[in-house]
Amino acid sequence: MKSNAFVRWLLAAVLLVAVVPAVVPTLIAAQGFKWWNSDQYRRELKLTTEQSKRIEDIFQAAVPGLREKKKALDEAEAEFESLVQRGDDAAVMAQVDRVESSRSELSKARTKMLLKMRNALTTDQWVKLGALERERHAADAAKTQAK
Repeated sequence: MKSNAFVRWLLAAVLLVAVVPAVVPTLIAAQGFKWWNSDQYRRELKLTTEQSKRIEDIFQAAVPGLREKKKALDEAEAEFESLVQRGDDAAVMAQVDRVESSRSELSKARTKMLLKMRNALTTDQWVKLGALERERHAADAAKTQAK
């Protein structure tokens, strides 16, 4: 009985490690679209050249740290999968903590960058950006469903 519970827990942990990165955007997916350089977004948000430059500077300053944290997460996940394959239960449990710590560090760094970007915008621009992003994601979802 105890063994079945552990196997279910282990499968859930493996699924968590496999699914969460697909749900939580990675650095590349999250910033693959530099909205602050898009003519449409600049026009609709009424971004100034100075604001676009400031946001680009914030992004460029954050990229090295984000890449470092993403690499640490990828390495922790690879080690986790290796330990699962070896069946070392105690090491798997310890590695789960490392994976989640790495994921948390990446998320915090990305959030810090986004907060700095938000501070470069007015309240109205921030609200409008949220609406534009929801529209873009809805359009992307519609394209995906149409395939």
